[in-house]
Amino acid sequence: MNNHINTNSPLPKQSTEPRLTSLSHGGGCGCKIAPEVLSTILKNAGSMVVPEALLVGIETADDAAVYKLNDEQALIATTDFFMPIVDDPFDFGQIAAANALSAVYAMGGRPIMALALVGMPINVLSTTTIGKILAGGQSICERAGIPVAGGHTIDSVEPIYGLVALGIVHPLRVNVMLLQVLEIALF
Repeated sequence: MNNHINTNSPLPKQSTEPRLTSLSHGGGCGCKIAPEVLSTILKNAGSMVVPEALLVGIETADDAAVYKLNDEQALIATTDFFMPIVDDPFDFGQIAAANALSAVYAMGGRPIMALALVGMPINVLSTTTIGKILAGGQSICERAGIPVAGGHTIDSVEPIYGLVALGIVHPLRVNVMLLQVLEIALF
């Protein structure tokens, strides 16, 4: 048995990047502002004009808004992003993208397009790691049959990734959380 170590082979390179979850003060939806605090913030923001075509807005606490375009189509719009809840960058991108698209499906719609929301500590994470996060999100969008048509990036202290997801639904087939709550209360 040869116990000789070949010193001519390069050693595996050790990553100097931190674990993704070590860069988050909270993970996933755990970072959301508490509903009572958000309610106070929105009250202090003043009243908004609500057009008649807005079928679902902030009053139902749904994760998406729905705007009637015509008698056959309504646009679903949602935004969802968060900090890492896993350390694998590709998995983080997949989880964040799936979470954003799930709101379109929950409203009864079909996704048509997404925009990426990317905030990364570019002095801490490599472009390779950030690229893997985006590739994970892109893979979910490809499975849904939609493009990531653009987005917005910032240099931030904590890694943040998610999507603006847009979808289409028939105006009479919108699943609204408020209606579900009322149905439960009535029965």
